[in-house]
Amino acid sequence: MKKQLEKNRAKKKEDKAQRKQERQENSSGGGLDGMMAYVNEFGEIVSTPPEKKNNSNDED
Repeated sequence: MKKQLEKNRAKKKEDKAQRKQERQENSSGGGLDGMMAYVNEFGEIVSTPPEKKNNSNDED
């Protein structure tokens, strides 16, 4: 009985490690760019960075 329980525990541990490995291989990576969020001029959260505006009045 003890040997069977130990086998079951070892199998569960191995299966769990295998599932973890599969998740890591299939993950999209989710780098920093995927986590970035920006706020537009209307206060809404968007995923694209704001456009750079060139102010010609600053060249005095």
